[in-house]
Amino acid sequence: MLQAYASPVERAWFYTHRVLCALILLFLILPILVIVPLSFNQDSFLMYPMTGFSLRWYEEIISSDVWRQSLMNSLIISPAATLLAVILGTLASIGLVRAEFPGKALLTAILISPMVVPVVIVGVAVYLFFAPLGLAGSYTGLILAHAVLGVPFVITTVTATLQGFDYNLVRAASSLGAGPIYTFFRVTLPMVAPGIISGGLFAFATSFDEVVVTLFLASPGQTTLPRQMFAGIRENISPAIAAVATILIVLSTLMLLTLEGLRQRSERMRTSK
Repeated sequence: MLQAYASPVERAWFYTHRVLCALILLFLILPILVIVPLSFNQDSFLMYPMTGFSLRWYEEIISSDVWRQSLMNSLIISPAATLLAVILGTLASIGLVRAEFPGKALLTAILISPMVVPVVIVGVAVYLFFAPLGLAGSYTGLILAHAVLGVPFVITTVTATLQGFDYNLVRAASSLGAGPIYTFFRVTLPMVAPGIISGGLFAFATSFDEVVVTLFLASPGQTTLPRQMFAGIRENISPAIAAVATILIVLSTLMLLTLEGLRQRSERMRTSK
């Protein structure tokens, strides 16, 4: 905040800094925003200037069996993978925070490694591991692989939430006769819910946007929405891809707003203690 007694140099830097930040932000989001108007172009090419306004590409997405099937596959795989990632990531995070044992740092690094390892390597490794087990080309294999990619995000966000958790609440519940399971669902889970939901949203976004691992594991009948977009770019660039991208942008924006709301709620919970 600019102070009333700021010098001319400080005032100049105050406004210059904000202008630079605005320009950088515009530079980052402009390539994304350019796609949105093209999804309403009545012409069959992704180009400016637009020849007219039309909803034909959104109608094509709804009426096309290929796009509907790919969306259905994504809605089958992503929620299931997110649920599995949330369960495994939450339990792993609680164990890592509360327990002390040799090799804890190494185990933590292994659990979050899918977040930093190149996704191509993950795709090759998962395929080589799943193929002998008969999981390649199956929904089960895709769900497990996507869950592996989402677990690190759940571990990271839940661990961060648990850092400020008051374990005296757990001890108080135990002293009043509550069992471990009852204490977890009535005390621990509500307190760490913002971190769990945030991690779940990141895991869902990762799964819903995943294309590389899907290329290795999915059969022709298991084409997800990102894979269909990738195939469309390679074979025939259509404004329908821009329409799908616009829908994904809206969904991503809603998820970011949800995450910001959860962050503010978590901040209020910490400051109210």
